[in-house]
Amino acid sequence: MYYCELIIHFMKYKEIKPAPILAPYIHTFWELIGEEKDSQWERNFPDGCGGVVINLGDTCITDNGTTKMDFGKTYAVGATTSFKDSFVDENIHLFGVCLKPGVFPNFYDYSAQSEIVDITVQLDHTHSFHLDKFLKNPVGYLNEFFAHRLHPISASLESALKTIHQAQGQITIDEIAKRNFTSVRQLERKFKTHVGVSPKEYTRIIRFQNALSKIKEPNQRTSLLNIAFECGYYDHAHLTNDFKKHTGMSPSKF
Repeated sequence: MYYCELIIHFMKYKEIKPAPILAPYIHTFWELIGEEKDSQWERNFPDGCGGVVINLGDTCITDNGTTKMDFGKTYAVGATTSFKDSFVDENIHLFGVCLKPGVFPNFYDYSAQSEIVDITVQLDHTHSFHLDKFLKNPVGYLNEFFAHRLHPISASLESALKTIHQAQGQITIDEIAKRNFTSVRQLERKFKTHVGVSPKEYTRIIRFQNALSKIKEPNQRTSLLNIAFECGYYDHAHLTNDFKKHTGMSPSKF
C-alpha cells in the first residue's frame, strides 16, 4: 500500500483517482485550499513517494521554510527521509500528483532521483504544466499530460518494491536482492536512480509507515512495545527514535 501522509487541520483537502491507465503509476491527484482560519505549519511524513505540484495561490513556503513555490509554477517533489513542514494560510491553493515510488522516470527524462531527495525543485517550461490549459480542466489535463508521457515501468524495480511492501519493511537488502535475482549493488543503483533513496532507507520508511498505521488505528489498545516488536523494531526505544526521525515527535505524543 502507498501513502501520501499529511496532517490536515482546517483547510479543504481532497483526492481524485487518476485514469485507469495511470493507476499503476500514480497514487492520486490531490488539491489543497486554505481557509480563513488557516495560519499554521502542516507536516508531511516520509512515504517513499515523489510527486509534482503546481501552485495556484500565493507564494507557498515549504521544505521546513527553505523553499518558496510561486504562483503558476510547477515543482518536482523528491522522496523524503524525514518530516517536511509547509506553511498554510487562507491564500494557499496547491494541486499535486502523488506518484508511486520509482515511477518519476516513467514520465520525465530527468536526473537521478537521489539528486532531489528531501527537496522541492522548480521544473523548466518543457516539463511544467500549462497553466491556462490546467485551469480549464485540472483532472482531464493531468490525465492527458501523464498518459502522453508514459513509458514502460521497470519490472525488476516494481518486483523489488512489491517484495518490501509485502514484508512491511521487515526484510534485509540481501534477501530482497536474492528474491529478485539481482545483486545488492544493482539494487542500490536502481533505487538511487528511480526512487531516490537506498533500498535500506526505503525499507525503514515502509516499516515506519506500518507502525504509524497501527498507532493510528481507532481504539488502539496495543502497547507501543508490542507495536514495536510486531513491526520489527528491537524495542520501544528503537521505535521511538525512528518515529522521531520521521515525524519530529514521539509515538506517545503523536
